[in-house]
Amino acid sequence: MVTPAKPDHLDGLMTDPYGTYAHLRESAPVRRIAGPDGTPAWLVTRYADVRAALADQRLSVDKRHALPGSYRGFSLPPALDANMLNMDPPDHTRIRRLVVKAFTKHRVESLRAPVRRTADALLDAIEGAGRADLVAAYAAPLPITTICDLLGVPADHRRDFTDWTDALIAPDPAKPDRAKETVVAMLGFYTALIADKRERPGEDLLSDLIATRDGGDRLSEDELTSLAFLLHFAGYENAVQLIGNAVLGLLRHPEQLAALRADPALLPGAVEEFMRYDTSAVFSIRRFAREDVTIGGVRVAAGETVFLGLGSAGRDPGRFPDPDRLDLTRDASGHLALGHGIHHCVGAPLARLELTIAIGALLERFPDLALGVPEEELRWRPSIRARGLLALPVTF
Repeated sequence: MVTPAKPDHLDGLMTDPYGTYAHLRESAPVRRIAGPDGTPAWLVTRYADVRAALADQRLSVDKRHALPGSYRGFSLPPALDANMLNMDPPDHTRIRRLVVKAFTKHRVESLRAPVRRTADALLDAIEGAGRADLVAAYAAPLPITTICDLLGVPADHRRDFTDWTDALIAPDPAKPDRAKETVVAMLGFYTALIADKRERPGEDLLSDLIATRDGGDRLSEDELTSLAFLLHFAGYENAVQLIGNAVLGLLRHPEQLAALRADPALLPGAVEEFMRYDTSAVFSIRRFAREDVTIGGVRVAAGETVFLGLGSAGRDPGRFPDPDRLDLTRDASGHLALGHGIHHCVGAPLARLELTIAIGALLERFPDLALGVPEEELRWRPSIRARGLLALPVTF
């Protein structure tokens, strides 16, 4: 029987994540912790161990391999749970082959102008005020607009989706039924949206997926609904927090902000450094050991849950010298913020495009951008799943 960890490990991850990672990398790089629901899991924190584990086929994402009593992740109905984050090959391979076509270099590049137009329109809306919450006014609506346009989601549902995502990423302890209500609402939304696309297909990704056959193998209805949920959820949740974290990183490092303003050609490399320095995806999707596995010299028993610390890997001094310093000239290639192996983020090209445009447009528009409150007043999402600011007040 797996023994739960003391909850103070979880508290440390929420209140001082990078300090906690540094301590764990030195003292217990593979450590048992309590998951978000209190059930036990292993946390892997060193870069080399995390990278190797991401590519280790003995670690499954399929919940059927989970040991009873260990952390399993979100509890979702089958119509939302049959997605790539819960699938091993061959099903994962089959579905990923369909989705990757949506994120080819050519298709993503075709989104550059629309994303830039959205960014400019959002900045137009706040320019006259001289101050704004950059999360609510910019970092959140930019990716939600992009992913909704890509999937063909009507504009009048976008506010609902933002609220749903927040309810799942950082559940409110005072509203224990909110997550279940959210899942029911999302399932109803996607079911109705897919039915509408079947009746009236458009020039969008969801319409394409409904019509697509891959060697005669059509997506099942649950797979289709789950895929729409995953693309929508991940396409918003990851990008909004990456943008907010990147802007805060620049404001915390004024010399780097000045360097980027002086040389915009640094931006592509800076995007990789932003993701390494303060990634939104704290952990990879949980894994379950198919068999007894040794990670970093520690035996993980078959069926036990493993968290792979993407955020910790990015701050490992064994891989990135002076890792707690944002350095836009650093070679940050090889970071694991978007994963590694067969589960590497399928939307990585879009995430990079959005972050590049969001930061570039913001700095062009506001040469005197500054933090609008003392840094100690900033508040982070109460979540170990995703690292992001609740608000980012700025002046300009």
